[in-house]
Formats: sequence, C-alpha cells, structure tokens
Amino acid sequence: MRSTVGTPIVIAIDGPSGSGKSSTSRGVATALGYDYLDTGAMYRAMTWALLQRGIDVTDAAKVAEEATSISIVSGVDPQEPTITVDGTDVSGPIRTDEVTAAVSPVSAVARVRELLVQAQRQAIGFSTSAGRGIVVEGRDIGTVVAPDAPLKVYLVADPAARAARRAAELGGADATATQESLARRDQIDSTRAASPLTQADDAVVVDGTHLTLDEVIEHIVGLARDAS
Repeated sequence: MRSTVGTPIVIAIDGPSGSGKSSTSRGVATALGYDYLDTGAMYRAMTWALLQRGIDVTDAAKVAEEATSISIVSGVDPQEPTITVDGTDVSGPIRTDEVTAAVSPVSAVARVRELLVQAQRQAIGFSTSAGRGIVVEGRDIGTVVAPDAPLKVYLVADPAARAARRAAELGGADATATQESLARRDQIDSTRAASPLTQADDAVVVDGTHLTLDEVIEHIVGLARDAS
C-alpha cells in the first residue's frame, strides 16, 4: 500500500552485504511511489562486462581503461528493476558466483567509481527534476553519491542474520561459508581507498536483525514522512 508523505525526497540506504538493502529499498520505494536505484547492480554489471571481455579484474589499470567504453543503464522501477550493458539485459547474469567473486576488486578501482557515481547522480537528477522521490541503495550513497540526501539510512544486521539471509537468497548455500564470504567482502569494501563502505555522520542506523522486512520498511517510511 502506498504511504503518503510530503515533498518527494532522495533517500540514501547504505550498509554491508546481506543487510537487506535491496528488499528494503524496493519496499520503501514501492510504498512511497518513489523511483529506485540499485547502485550495487551497476558495479556488478561493470564486472560482468569486464569478465565477458576477458579482462583480468585484478589489473586496476586495465579495468580503468576498459571501463570507459562500457555503457550501463539502470531502470528505476522498484517493481521491475532492470539493468543493461551496451543494450543487453544482464539482470540475471550479474548475480552469478563468478561476478560476486570479482565485484570487489572492480569496485575498488577509482575510475570505475568515478564513472558510475556520475551515472548514479544523473539518475537521481532525472528523478528529482521530474518531481519524483528516489530510494538509492549502495555502500557510499550517503557519503559520496548523494551526501545532501534529506534522509540517510545505514542498514545493519548481525553477521549470523546477514549470512542466513544471503544463504537463503543463494538457494540454501552453507551459512558458515557465506558468513566468511560476507566478512571478506566487508573487509575489502570498508578498507578500499576509493569511496569505502562507511556510515555517514548524519545517517540513521536501522538494525534489522530482529525485525521483519515489513517492519524495517515501515520504520523507514516513517522516517521519510518526518524528513519530507
């Protein structure tokens, strides 16, 4: 059900892998009638494209050079989010284990982040100039992409809960191995030189460990109502 709020705003939702950002962000956007942007999918799309071209993703210089010729377009419909690379729908392929294993080194390349942050800001600008609100999820939205967002949320959950959710998303993967994988991803993302994963000073921390998805969505919708 759509919830009525005041002036449409930009809502930045950041947090570590497996914290529930995607489901939460889509739910909040749907409830508010807002656009939705999954910036993580954009980095996955870039990674997929590089792998398809046979690029060594650990070669930062080559990744930076190749990235400039890759066109990534992300849809903003929370009900049917889309993402294309050079006109090809890659919504499915970007979720493979191969892409998951390679996305962190690609995301750490400063040139990649420069290109995609520019695209993300353009998407936000299109929505706001059209008078629509937008929910943007990622790891550096409140700190880098949209530091002036009226509402910044940092979504967290304890490691075991995050691992259980991600394992379920992956079709029943081993939770212990998944937790170790998430910890490695967090370490890489939080220590990279370019736009590391970090909580904005003015972000509202929402801990979803013991909350249902609907409860998390309802809470953030309430925060949006107060911020708009």
